[in-house]
Amino acid sequence: LISMRWDGTDRRSHVQVRGQNPGGGESPAASVIKMAPEGDQAIALVGNQLYVVTVPYGVGADAPTISVGNLSTASFPAKQLTDIGAQFPTWGARGREVHWALGNAHFVYDLDAAQAFADSVRAQRAEEEEDDEDDEDDEDEVGYRPAESRITVEFDRDSPEGVVVLVGARIITMNGDEVLESGDIIIRNNRIAAVGASGSVSIPGGATRMDMSGRTIMPGFVDTHAHLRGSFNIHRAQPWSYAANLAYGVTTARDPQTGSSDVLSYEDFVRAGRMVGPRIYSTGQGVFSGEGISSLDEARDVLRRYSDYFDTKTIKMYGAGNREVRQWIIQAARELELMPTTEGSLDLRLNLTMAQDGYSGTEHNLPGVPLFKDVVELVAQSNMATTPTIVVTYGGPWAENLFYTTTDVLRDEKLATFTPWEEIYQKAARRAGSAGWFDESQYIHQEISDFLDDVVEAGGRAGVGSHGQLQGLGYHWELWLTGASDHMTNHETLKIATIIGADALGLDQDLGSLEPGKLADLVVLDSNPLDDLYNTNTVRWVMKNGRLYEGDTLKQAWPREQEPQGFYWQDAGIIPARTTGNE
Repeated sequence: LISMRWDGTDRRSHVQVRGQNPGGGESPAASVIKMAPEGDQAIALVGNQLYVVTVPYGVGADAPTISVGNLSTASFPAKQLTDIGAQFPTWGARGREVHWALGNAHFVYDLDAAQAFADSVRAQRAEEEEDDEDDEDDEDEVGYRPAESRITVEFDRDSPEGVVVLVGARIITMNGDEVLESGDIIIRNNRIAAVGASGSVSIPGGATRMDMSGRTIMPGFVDTHAHLRGSFNIHRAQPWSYAANLAYGVTTARDPQTGSSDVLSYEDFVRAGRMVGPRIYSTGQGVFSGEGISSLDEARDVLRRYSDYFDTKTIKMYGAGNREVRQWIIQAARELELMPTTEGSLDLRLNLTMAQDGYSGTEHNLPGVPLFKDVVELVAQSNMATTPTIVVTYGGPWAENLFYTTTDVLRDEKLATFTPWEEIYQKAARRAGSAGWFDESQYIHQEISDFLDDVVEAGGRAGVGSHGQLQGLGYHWELWLTGASDHMTNHETLKIATIIGADALGLDQDLGSLEPGKLADLVVLDSNPLDDLYNTNTVRWVMKNGRLYEGDTLKQAWPREQEPQGFYWQDAGIIPARTTGNE
């Protein structure tokens, strides 16, 4: 907590507030400390929990530290106000009420009504009264709850109207091994009404027909590990990363762990049709050791943040504690109907225990290759979906380097259409240090692909996850790496990118295949990916939720023509000469 004069002089530090780090090391510092408008108290946000602390006066030259990791031994009086979490804390005008938000809720904590400690410079705690005070604290925790109000803002979901028929294309339905060499798809509003061989489906009168002869239609791509990295705090009306992924055919993306809950707002923007992008599902911020979970009840409190206030449907647990803590978290997740994914911290044994305990997913490849039948069977039979993110390989060179050093990323016109030039240049102009050049023999993507093939063949789940390394085009890199095994067919790889990925996210009832009743998410390709997997990057059209866009521009072609919003760099004269993404 720092003060200064209006001109920035006389800068003084008053207090530090730190939490407890169960994993050892330096204790986490408060991210926010705000002085009360009157009195000697301040609120401090440490991790996700909110505290009120006493700010000592005139204690010396160095700012004292208050540790709220153990309130019974805190050097100055402090009290925890939350158990689920808090965002955007602030004081009321009197300095006796504390306000904060959490998801769609607004809380008001009345320090007087809660009988929290008074102006504590004058408060003295005698040793003989400690037991009584502890009892009173327990009563406070049970007896007082802050006032809570839910804020509801309603918008209509985006739902286009009309009937369009895509006729004469090769259709890879992902309904088993079905491939229609010439077929028709009828889309009514935002769902698929019929799919069949050309001439076998009845086309409604008045429907718009679009000739897709010579092209291949398949379900929209599912990115099970997508970091879209939208702007936090100040929301952009149209983040370029969302547009880029949609332009490359990604119609569904799951972001497993963000640095902020802003992603939830972007989800709502997309659902309401106020910006273009894939369907977004996110875990929100991860559940880490900083939560300090020490019981099943505490795990339930932490996870209620996601089930009751963020409505994420899923969480990401990452190094939250020992195996007992991880089991509490998965038990709480089951009770609250949350789907928990996790990360193994480059520890194969840790990954195996999480498969045994029932975690529904693991992010990044299991370290170590090759992996043998015992690991394959455990992962497959546990139904723990594995998304390897091979572009950022564990245990070998990052496989994205292979594409940066063998393809002309700098001069890819479509990439430059949807990506700021500085973003492309800093990634593709040079690859230095650990991200530099490697002989192709050093990469292990084929061995990882072999493992994925074995898991899927054994009945398990897998996904294609781009990790947000290069928005849009990076998904195709990951897809090609997924299919690098000599034993995996192109059709099997495409299943992982669509129906198996949708199943891994619990979305296969609505997404992942071209079947009547499912949502109208699909990609129209100029060339057949069954012949050459690199043909996935020939996106001519992409349809999401029944709206059809040009792949090169995101101009909407159905149900009405609409020019794309555009980005500042598109008219700056810096887009290089056109090359294809797989040269």
